[in-house]
Amino acid sequence: MAKAETRKKSAAKASFRGTQAIFGERRHLEEVLASVGRARLPRARKAEESRALKKLIDARNEELNRITPGWDRKLSEARNRETPPERLLRLGRGLAPEDYLLARALSEHPQAPPELLAALSRHPYAAVRENVARHPRTPPSILRKIAEDESEPLWFLVACNPSTPAQLRSRLRSRLRQTSSSPRPTT
Repeated sequence: MAKAETRKKSAAKASFRGTQAIFGERRHLEEVLASVGRARLPRARKAEESRALKKLIDARNEELNRITPGWDRKLSEARNRETPPERLLRLGRGLAPEDYLLARALSEHPQAPPELLAALSRHPYAAVRENVARHPRTPPSILRKIAEDESEPLWFLVACNPSTPAQLRSRLRSRLRQTSSSPRPTT
C-alpha cells in the first residue's frame, strides 16, 4: 500500500508544471522561432517549422491562461513599478496556487501592500515566502511568525529586514552570530 501511495505522489509531482516552467518554455520556443526566421532554409521548410513552433507557443499561452485568465497582462502589471498597491492586492486575490511566477512578481513589487504580503507568506512556493521575509513592507506580526516557524529557516532573512521590530531583529542577529561562530562538524 505504501509503495502505491509513493508512486502516486511521485507521478503527481513529476507532472506538475507551474507558470514559471510554462513561461520559460514559451520564451525558449519564441527564441527558436526567431532563429528559424533568420536561418537560411528552404522556404517550405521554414514555413513548416514556423507553423509548428507557433502551435507550440499557442499551447503554452493557453496553458498559462488556463491557470490564470489574462496571464500576460497580469504578469506585466505585477512587474510594472507604477502599478498601484490596490491593483496589486486585486491581482493577488485571484492568484492560483500554481501561478508561482505571478506570485513571485507580486512578492517582489516594492509597493506590495502589507495585506498582500501577509497572504503570500503562506504561499506554497518557497521563493515567494522568502521574498515576503525580506520585503520591507511586510507587517511586523507576519515577520514574527516567519521567524518563529521552525519548519523553514527564514529567520535569517527576517533578521536583515529593516521592518523587523528592533527587539526581534536584535534577538535574531544574536542567533545569526552564534550560528556563524559555532564550529562546523568535520566529516
